[in-house]
Amino acid sequence: MDEFASLSRRGLIGAGLGLGAGLLLPDSVLAASKPRRGGHIRVASLSSSTADTLDPAKGALSTDYVRHYMVYSGLTQMGGDLIARPALAERIVSDDQTVWHVRLRKGVTFHDGASLTAQDVVWSLLRHKDPAVGSKLATIAEQFAEVKAAGKQDVVIRLTGPNADLPAILAQSHFLILRAGTRDFRTANGTGPYMVTQFRPGVRTLVRRNPNYWKPGKAWLDEIELIGIPDEVSRVNALLSGDVQLVIAVNPRSAKRVMASRGHGLLETPSSLYTNLIMRQDQLPTGNPHFVAAMKYLTDRPLIKRALYRGYATIANDQPIPPFHPYYRADLPQTSLDLDKARWHLQRAGLTGVRLPVYASPAADGSVDMASILQEYGSRVGLNLAVNRVPADGYWSTHWMKHPLGFGNTNPRPTADLLFSLFYKSDAAWNESGWKNPRFDRLLLEARGEADQGRRKQLYGEMQGLVRAHCGVGIPVFISLIDGYDRRLKGLRPVSLGGLMGYQFAEHVWWEG
Repeated sequence: MDEFASLSRRGLIGAGLGLGAGLLLPDSVLAASKPRRGGHIRVASLSSSTADTLDPAKGALSTDYVRHYMVYSGLTQMGGDLIARPALAERIVSDDQTVWHVRLRKGVTFHDGASLTAQDVVWSLLRHKDPAVGSKLATIAEQFAEVKAAGKQDVVIRLTGPNADLPAILAQSHFLILRAGTRDFRTANGTGPYMVTQFRPGVRTLVRRNPNYWKPGKAWLDEIELIGIPDEVSRVNALLSGDVQLVIAVNPRSAKRVMASRGHGLLETPSSLYTNLIMRQDQLPTGNPHFVAAMKYLTDRPLIKRALYRGYATIANDQPIPPFHPYYRADLPQTSLDLDKARWHLQRAGLTGVRLPVYASPAADGSVDMASILQEYGSRVGLNLAVNRVPADGYWSTHWMKHPLGFGNTNPRPTADLLFSLFYKSDAAWNESGWKNPRFDRLLLEARGEADQGRRKQLYGEMQGLVRAHCGVGIPVFISLIDGYDRRLKGLRPVSLGGLMGYQFAEHVWWEG
């Protein structure tokens, strides 16, 4: 019997997972926009160095992620709705969220003409467990208890425990699929929309369209050149001068400059990126729950959104799941600026008139200004905050989580489980406030293995409530990502996992120059 035929339909994870879907944009949208083939664009990312790599396991920066998505494909692919859908996998199913059965799409070839087989997938996933590879997701790959071929097009993945998020995990750039045995990464041999014609670490990556790409009709551009421009002002200048046609990470302060140009536009991507106030729960006085409440009531969220981010942000509520996330809990009361309540909690904490240092740094985006705002409002209720601005260099190793009161900065994560596991679980290495809540930990494990989406939302909703009410973290806003582009470049859409359509723009855009 076909082992896939015996699996129940409820084991299909995510909308469309049994139907061979997998595009970031519906075909109807693309057809209405009439994409055209041809053109060459230059794209400027944040950085470029001799550490640039074509090995997806070692990707560390946005430039790497963009490069890898251009030339490789994954078993699944994340879209703007944050749902993982099939890509190289025709379908991926499980009855218990522990043993997963993957059937590969037929007719997919690597850039060298070799056919994609189950052995390529087995080798690509298991290499992350080899310490010599130096995979950035080695700890995530530890849950791969077994990965084996069950035929030329079939793979079985057995996890160490149930995890309903495996399809989303497999969509990450680090888990993109290589040809088995690949060890030379001076060039790339993938199944992605573009083929590498030149790779010069620290200089540029040049790719051309793959005529045998497995997605019919794609990609559209003939060539893409990827470079790095670390300085934001220089990056924007390159865009406005026509030297590049697409840039990542435009500062809100540069938005007016870009919008003043008739030939250029901005793509705002609401994201789960945030800079947070950290109040260590294992130290005093920040471990006092009344102090935590006082600081949250001192936070002027609309002012932070308007003054720090020029409106390119979404009001947050002291928990890390943003309003556009499928698991967002909308019924939690919004905490707002309230000086009377802040004064009352401060008095209950016995901290009126106390001088307390708060550590901020340009390394945690916006934290210096946030600290100044808290200092101003604190002075009105009897709290004397002393802002210690420390250099960006070495902040994360020297100051982050080392003081009773400081700031962090957390990038978007693909799943709620990953975010909560990394930053809020009691024993997490990056549990910034040292918060420990056994109920939260139990809910986290339960949600990880829960296949029913309604029940998962309920579990994650309770976790959001616990963080908001009890955790020593204040999250004022979620910071939008801003890309700048030449208006002749079409097809861009926001994908909240990162700039440049979650780093996956290459196969979706076209040029009307």
